[in-house]
Amino acid sequence: MRRLLLSLFLVSALVAQAPAGLKLGDPCPAFSLPGTDGKVHGSGSSIPLMVVFLSTECPYVLATQARIHAYATRYTGRIAVLGINANDVDSHAKESLADMRAQAKGQGFVFPYLKDEPQAVTRAFGAVCTPDFFLFDASRKLVYRGRMDDSWRDPAKVTVRDLEVATEALLAGKPVPAEQPASRGCSIKWK
Repeated sequence: MRRLLLSLFLVSALVAQAPAGLKLGDPCPAFSLPGTDGKVHGSGSSIPLMVVFLSTECPYVLATQARIHAYATRYTGRIAVLGINANDVDSHAKESLADMRAQAKGQGFVFPYLKDEPQAVTRAFGAVCTPDFFLFDASRKLVYRGRMDDSWRDPAKVTVRDLEVATEALLAGKPVPAEQPASRGCSIKWK
């Protein structure tokens, strides 16, 4: 009985700590964050926006970062793409802005890669893992929140490109599919 009570307490503590998360139709939180390019970037743009929460060490991110870069390249000028890293540097030193710069340069990222040191933006989004994808229409309403595709580990085994399907629907002025499988990845390293 004591173990059960302890387990229930730990689960309730984790649930209480987890961010609530944006729901479809919610507005994009306004933000400005420093990027690996030395500039400050934010949520303002006249075109749709896709925000992805990233990490320098997470195996899920490392396995998908080339696909994320390809997505950003494919939709240049039609979808603004921002990457955000909020992982705590004190407990995970390789999540620093310098390491993020190396990652962005090594991958040739064509999108701004931002550091959310205070983690306030990440909490406002309700991001829970890396990678975690949020797609907003031009009026900054959330239309998609989920995974990139159905095979994070092996791009050769991808059969469903959920983010791309949602993006194409949005750009064509069609309804974004209601089925939005959740992202899988490493937990955000909270302070």
